[in-house]
Amino acid sequence: MKTDVFELTNDTQELETMLSETEKAAVYNGLDKKQSIRLRLLAEELIGMLPELLEYIKGQFWIESKGKAFELHISATLDDMFAADREKLLSISTSGENAAAKGVMGKIRSAFEIMLKEYVTTPPVYYNEFYSMGLVPDPMYYYSIWSLEQYKEAAKANLDAWDELEKSIIANLADDVIVGIKGKQVDIIVKKDFA
Repeated sequence: MKTDVFELTNDTQELETMLSETEKAAVYNGLDKKQSIRLRLLAEELIGMLPELLEYIKGQFWIESKGKAFELHISATLDDMFAADREKLLSISTSGENAAAKGVMGKIRSAFEIMLKEYVTTPPVYYNEFYSMGLVPDPMYYYSIWSLEQYKEAAKANLDAWDELEKSIIANLADDVIVGIKGKQVDIIVKKDFA
């Protein structure tokens, strides 16, 4: 099943409607109360980073499910006017690191921003340790993929990174979070199987 597709806007009412759609998907697929709350928490984490991202993207949000396996999707493309202003995009972070990227959601948002930079930068930029730790060696049909599961594996040897993961809602509830780029489209997919 695929839910309605929502155009991403800064309208807080629209963001709340996306959360309501998440709850409907949970009911439709027979999740119990605890599972429904977990799915909503994942959606809240994902949707919570949208206001900052919507400054330079346009995109869509939807949920796909098969039985009790869920995928929360954000598919974003650079706004055409913004894509034309290459210097503005590159100024997202002159150091290549988002100083405000605290916690796991901050790192996911930063991976998203790095992939947007890759679209307008040649050669690609790989300068964040956390970003390198989460890169998937064989990105399938994407140009590049960052995976929370890959990051978790690499973080086992880093006490600070592991401690941060243990405190994260999304790291503890999601089976994986994928950030991938193809062309000028960046996708974020949060996966959770309740089966």
